[in-house]
Amino acid sequence: MSAEAVGLYMPAEISLDDLAAMISADTHGRRYETSPEGVLYVVPPPDSEHAVIASRLMAWLLAAGWPADQITQAVGIRIPGPDGDGGRIPDLTVWSKPLPPAVWLAPADIALAVEIVSRGSEAIDQVVKVAEYARAGIPQYWTVAGDAARTVTQFRLTDSDLYATVAQLPLAQLLESAPGDHLPA
Repeated sequence: MSAEAVGLYMPAEISLDDLAAMISADTHGRRYETSPEGVLYVVPPPDSEHAVIASRLMAWLLAAGWPADQITQAVGIRIPGPDGDGGRIPDLTVWSKPLPPAVWLAPADIALAVEIVSRGSEAIDQVVKVAEYARAGIPQYWTVAGDAARTVTQFRLTDSDLYATVAQLPLAQLLESAPGDHLPA
């Protein structure tokens, strides 16, 4: 195995440009993310169930009239930190306005970020990203759990810049409701 294959030539600090290049070069569909503190995460490609959940949520939003150019799957988000920016790739994002062309978008216009929890990503999605997305000012964050009900936990940003859990409901129940019951228009 070559030195490059085992990561001996990884830069000491990975920029968002480096991260974008790693994603582009990966032929296996992995996602690469970094925390604002510089921790690198290699995320395996989503499985078919994961993709179906993201598609169902997207279709639910589209059917309710949310503009197609304001709903994205797997777009890069710049997460500011005290020593630099991290880069996260939520499974689904809903935006308050159409997006500018960019690899890493600022979180200022995100209305909602959604992460579909996969085996092995529970701590990152349900603890780490809760703190990061709240610090980034994302008004709502939802996780879809890996349990039988695919429980959706809805977090909303409070006045103290922390998330409060506002609801937990099965995915099927969420999809039977109107998006306007959960998101501002």
